[in-house]
Amino acid sequence: MGIMPGPNNSAIYLRLVFFIALLIILFSLPVFAEEYSFDISEIEKKPYHIGGYAEFKPVLSGLDRNSSLYKLKFYNRDEGSSLEEYNAALQLEGSLEKGIARLFARTNTEYKKSYLGEDQKTTVYEGSLSIKPSSSLTIDIGKKTLKWGKGYAWNPVAFVDRPKDPDDPELALEGFIVASADYIKSFQGPLTTVSFTPVVVPVYDHVNNTFGEINNINFTGKLYLLLYDTDIDFIVLTGGSKTTRYGMDFSRNITTNLEVHGEFAFINDFRKRFIDGNGDLLDKEYDAKSYLAGLRYLTEKDTTYILEYYYNGTGFTAGEMKDFFSFINTGYGSFVSTGSEALLKKAANVTEGNYGRPNPMRDYVYFRASQKEPFDILYFTPAATIILNVNDKSFSLSPEAVYTGITNLELRFKAAFIAGERFSEYGEKQNDYRVEARARYYF
Repeated sequence: MGIMPGPNNSAIYLRLVFFIALLIILFSLPVFAEEYSFDISEIEKKPYHIGGYAEFKPVLSGLDRNSSLYKLKFYNRDEGSSLEEYNAALQLEGSLEKGIARLFARTNTEYKKSYLGEDQKTTVYEGSLSIKPSSSLTIDIGKKTLKWGKGYAWNPVAFVDRPKDPDDPELALEGFIVASADYIKSFQGPLTTVSFTPVVVPVYDHVNNTFGEINNINFTGKLYLLLYDTDIDFIVLTGGSKTTRYGMDFSRNITTNLEVHGEFAFINDFRKRFIDGNGDLLDKEYDAKSYLAGLRYLTEKDTTYILEYYYNGTGFTAGEMKDFFSFINTGYGSFVSTGSEALLKKAANVTEGNYGRPNPMRDYVYFRASQKEPFDILYFTPAATIILNVNDKSFSLSPEAVYTGITNLELRFKAAFIAGERFSEYGEKQNDYRVEARARYYF
């Protein structure tokens, strides 16, 4: 499978390069420092905070016209060999503290212009009220992101969080509406800290309706221990919206530069829905086990390595994915010969939230290396990320470079190249490559 752009894309690439150069020139104009003055009010903690960022991100994707997912998405249209996409985002957050109470909100507005036209959407990511009647007790109600789990790219124990995008795991995510409490107690000895966090998750028509089956109240809780300098969590989720599941994670600094972490999740009566090569929909119910093991290492020269292995017990086997791709090709052949879209629409119905989720198979390895200010180039950080599907040996490779030398501005250039055999996960994606530039201004 080819992963490099062809000559037909040269004009598009010239426009993209010109745009990146223009961004750098505009934002690199001299910034004159104001005369230094000292004001005690500047270091006093304010009862309110308002901040966020605005970003612009053009994207160029090279299409693999022979892949199954290209046929599924573009079977009745011709988009050529590449797609251009323009994205803009405005993320705002603010907090207000008064006595024992604190209000916090975060919103995200996205604008996208693509082959589908223009689209704009504003989402409340978080919006909650916190009450802290004592130093050891906090009570929260509202929309929150819990951020449970110790993994960097994946979190199998994050039962009440939306899944991360492993290609950009640090992005903020939309939370769920919950009521929670957090009680912390400190001790002397090997067990330094204990905390308990019970959480109630209601699921109704207009409240958390994407979490699971509606008209249910779900309960989850996390017990945290700091034992022998090791962070340990025990997690449980039960209720009618999802089957009962249990989790455990840990994190420990072996040395000042080396941290190891892991997660384990057990899901009772997990139901997997899949399709065979003939198009028959099948259901399989079993107890699923997922786990993750990883490490983070920082060298003396400020090189950071992150390595993780993820086993997804809820994922599809290589054979099940091959059947899915084979059915798409059968449906595409039917469309070409008869004009019937029935089989392709059937395949599309089982793709959303199922085969189409990030990393839907069983075994993955994630490796990332980043170097802070190589060759003494200030404010410059290059990095590269590899995500390998162990089951079918397909992979993605994503080099990137970030520059932060201008106050409050982050410039990032990132590419992603994918490769794999036919009927493999990455080999059947609609893109061969993806190139993006991002300018993000914080305020």
